[in-house]
Amino acid sequence: MDDYQKQIRSELSVWQKQMLQRPSLVNRLSKAVQVKINTWIPEKVHQAITATIKQMIRGVLFGATHTTAKSLTYESLQACEVAVQQRIEFYRTTAAVEGGITGAGGILMGFADFPILIGLKLKLLFDISSTYGFNVADYKERVYLLHIFELAFSSHEHRRNIYLKMVDWDTKSKALPEDIHQFDWRNFQQEYRDYIDLAKMAQLIPLIGAPVGFVVNSRLIEKLGITAMNAYRMRLLKNDMSLKHL
Repeated sequence: MDDYQKQIRSELSVWQKQMLQRPSLVNRLSKAVQVKINTWIPEKVHQAITATIKQMIRGVLFGATHTTAKSLTYESLQACEVAVQQRIEFYRTTAAVEGGITGAGGILMGFADFPILIGLKLKLLFDISSTYGFNVADYKERVYLLHIFELAFSSHEHRRNIYLKMVDWDTKSKALPEDIHQFDWRNFQQEYRDYIDLAKMAQLIPLIGAPVGFVVNSRLIEKLGITAMNAYRMRLLKNDMSLKHL
């Protein structure tokens, strides 16, 4: 095992422990408040939001497979991860600029940021998956992408449950239904909304919307990138598979 693999195994171990942490009292109280607020929203609104996010993400999931470049061959895992970090930086910069522009454009442009940012996040995940050597045309790999998305943008309790679904994915994925409609879209969109609502609402405030949008989008993409790297490291490093896909 080289020094780089030792380093990322250490980083992965720390990340895995974070994913398994139980929610603190503050986390539980915050989640309880969000759940209560969600009960005040009419069911028709929940259904409409769920349907919109589902169709939006399905469109990106099935469209991005045609725009994602084929994976290259890298001489080492370190070289592969340098390429991954470059993709994260590209999308982080793009999302930050987009957030700044829409944040400066008022409420209507602020709302436009939501689908644009989702599209950038999912496209980043496709690029990362492909760079690590996984076949993004495989339906089960796209479900893994959705789980990474959930892992990055969910409450502590939900995050822990999703992480446990992802452990030993190559075995668990064999039991997946073939129909993506059976994915839990309602929980997916609600966790995502609860996670980003406060930060993204601040983006709609005049004068501070542009800097808030710039910073928030940058941090959200960075968080997703780090989550994705560790999620794929978890699979590659299992049984010393680090060079098998590269």
